Amino acid sequence: MLWAAAGAATLGFLIALECAARHYGLPGPITHHAREAVFAPHSGPLLYAGMALAMVVLTWRQRLVAVGAAIGIDVVFFLVRWAAGAETNFGNGALWVVLGIAVVAVTRRTGPERLLLLKGAGLGLLLVAGHKTGDTWLLITSKTRPTVLDPYVALADHALGDPSWLAGRIVEATVPVSTGVLHVVYGQLPLAAALVGLYQLRHVAVERRFPAHHLVRTFLVIGLLGPAVYMIFPVVGPVYAYGADGGQWAAGHLWPDTLPSIGAPHPIPFDGITPRNCMPSLHTAWAVTLFVHTRKGSRTMRFAGTFWLVATLSATLGFGYHYGVDLVAGVVFALTVEAAMRSLAHGWDRSATWLVAYGTTVFTVLLVAYRGLPTQMAEYPWVFGPLLVLLMTSVIHGYARTTALRETTTVPERQREPQPELA
Repeated sequence: MLWAAAGAATLGFLIALECAARHYGLPGPITHHAREAVFAPHSGPLLYAGMALAMVVLTWRQRLVAVGAAIGIDVVFFLVRWAAGAETNFGNGALWVVLGIAVVAVTRRTGPERLLLLKGAGLGLLLVAGHKTGDTWLLITSKTRPTVLDPYVALADHALGDPSWLAGRIVEATVPVSTGVLHVVYGQLPLAAALVGLYQLRHVAVERRFPAHHLVRTFLVIGLLGPAVYMIFPVVGPVYAYGADGGQWAAGHLWPDTLPSIGAPHPIPFDGITPRNCMPSLHTAWAVTLFVHTRKGSRTMRFAGTFWLVATLSATLGFGYHYGVDLVAGVVFALTVEAAMRSLAHGWDRSATWLVAYGTTVFTVLLVAYRGLPTQMAEYPWVFGPLLVLLMTSVIHGYARTTALRETTTVPERQREPQPELA
């Protein structure tokens, strides 16, 4: 019943987004997802990542059959499109395989085995649907928020020393090496999350059950909740508001060479195309959760998590997509959501409850300060800069302390399990 309720809620949310997108004359997440079963997909690597997640419930023999089927279907689609002179791409086969797993679960399996297969197929579909949902959210923000609050955030960013302008100059000075690496890291974050998720779910086929908590759960919830904040605090980022990418809507083509001169901050009008997707930085939030979930992995996994976090932070600032204060809010947002998801999986205790409440409070305080006190933050950077860092660090410390406390209390419980008596 719980899984049925969650599935119904998810379907209802997707239908609502579909209707909202249709209101603006554009296809929504359901249409995008459905058309990729036949037409050339725009997210081939992501579709195969979703298939890989779905295959964690299969045996190795079944995985080989699934991969072969996906490749075979893609080859057929490619040849047909090539002969017809249509657009060619790959990924249809992966989507068909995931849907096939769901069909087999419903028609050929019963009981726990059916539920396991449906969970696997649902996980693979949700990874892709989450990406499509994010695209629709961004469309809605650009259509429903005609003004943006970039002057407020740019002023507040003075408290941190305007890191986006500094990072932008560094990236420009190291072109093309920096841009080549950072573009890959920034654009393939969902694929990186799928790989880490595969690492965490690698024993599902043997144990015939999913772990209580894993990265993909938090990844999807962040993508669901974050865009709602975009509606409250619409920001386009320095490369658009103060850079050449903003075109005629930009306040000036200043980024990253010259800091803008801002008097009394006020909302400024912007185009109906650019997403208002800066506050908080969800790329930062996702990279933080990826970093957190790789701490218990192998040395290679820990190194990959650290690299992806550093590279993502560098890209978000160096490309001018975010202000420094966006990243601070993104870190607090990520750890608060992660703490809540862990508690839902392993049970709530007082420390976890206080951490989620504290993280929510800090996140709210940050948004209120960015909106209500940007002038003061710019005038007194030596006060507000350390204060912002202190607030973020306090949430990091609280998360680390709560996680360590939970781990130390669960180990003795296992050790106290009754041992079999010797004959």
